[in-house]
Amino acid sequence: MIDENVITTFLNQKNYDLRESHNGRWIDQKCTPDVVSIIADCICAFNSEKNNELFTSMDIWHSQYTHDNILSIFKKPGVNEEAARNEYDKFFQQPMEMLANAGVLIKEKRGSRNFYRIGRWDILEYIAIRERNALVFICRYIEKVLRDSDLIQEFEKYFAIQDSDAYDEVKSSFSDFIINNTPINGLTECRRIFTKVINPLAYERNALGTERGRISEQIITYDMLMYNRNNFRDIYANKPKGITRKQYLKTHPVEVNDAYYHYQSAKAKRFLRIFNDNYRNSEPEYQGDIHANDKATQMHHIFPESEFPEICYYLENIIALTPTQHFNYAHPDGQTQKINKAYQQLLLLAKTERIEENLTGDCKEKIYSFDNLKHVLVIGFDNADIEEIESGDYVSIMNAINVYYAE
Repeated sequence: MIDENVITTFLNQKNYDLRESHNGRWIDQKCTPDVVSIIADCICAFNSEKNNELFTSMDIWHSQYTHDNILSIFKKPGVNEEAARNEYDKFFQQPMEMLANAGVLIKEKRGSRNFYRIGRWDILEYIAIRERNALVFICRYIEKVLRDSDLIQEFEKYFAIQDSDAYDEVKSSFSDFIINNTPINGLTECRRIFTKVINPLAYERNALGTERGRISEQIITYDMLMYNRNNFRDIYANKPKGITRKQYLKTHPVEVNDAYYHYQSAKAKRFLRIFNDNYRNSEPEYQGDIHANDKATQMHHIFPESEFPEICYYLENIIALTPTQHFNYAHPDGQTQKINKAYQQLLLLAKTERIEENLTGDCKEKIYSFDNLKHVLVIGFDNADIEEIESGDYVSIMNAINVYYAE
């Protein structure tokens, strides 16, 4: 498994100066972390048994894996419907063009058609495995393009000042630069691209970005970067205390994209297993029984996906277990629709320890978030008070877990 340092080293070997490449499509509207990640995933799936042959966007578009996932996850019309052709073309082409400009894919022009092959399997797989990885890649790539093009100082000035005048200045500077150095000559198109440049950087800096053509009123949040913005945190934002999560959802119905959450859950499990194999020697994350020396092959939702879809793809809600731990202890008598509450408590305490080890130890890849851990418990326990725990206070987290199961 590679880490961010490999991404940085790879990008630093390239020259992305737009004054030389004149490539106005180095990033585009559909280059959001969730779209880039799933397109990378589709490319990996398509090429897994094809010996890295040349492929086109149409090959990826019409593959079976893409058909099974794109239709359900992004709720678009069927890939064969004429009305969807233009939208799908951008959906596949724009991330592939970005990856080709970065050098992760290698592009060959044959007549009027673009053919691609994979230039860096490891980086493509890193992007494919989860949206957070795609976001890391996009941010490092944007920064490198801006540095090479002598634009980075305009953005850093804006992030330092954070007012409307600085916002107008960086937006105008970016648009003028794109119009003067690339074939793009319209302000509207420049500003659409500007959004995809400034907001990922703003998110990483916990800063204001852009929204509806103006400086955003609030700092840019993770969901604002996504194409698929069904965010349960927004749904629960106005839930009064004293009303349970289930009661609130009954009176405030929301259409949940089950396929999207199931897909993200499967990818999160796959990522955690790879991480656990690489960094923890495949050991189970719960060490409190006689199976601690067995290999962890099962990725278990501590709070079940069927009951808590909104946290099913959080790594903080998934724990690596042995088959015996999973099917005999976590699920009583192997009944996967049931949860052993006493064992659930032990798993939450163990997961909290693993999260603390990852975030405070010397592991070079930090995969968890303390805020996400709190959010998992807020939803799992239906207790908003947990949000008040100070960042890094693992003792209070463990106390909240023990109090819940003592009731």
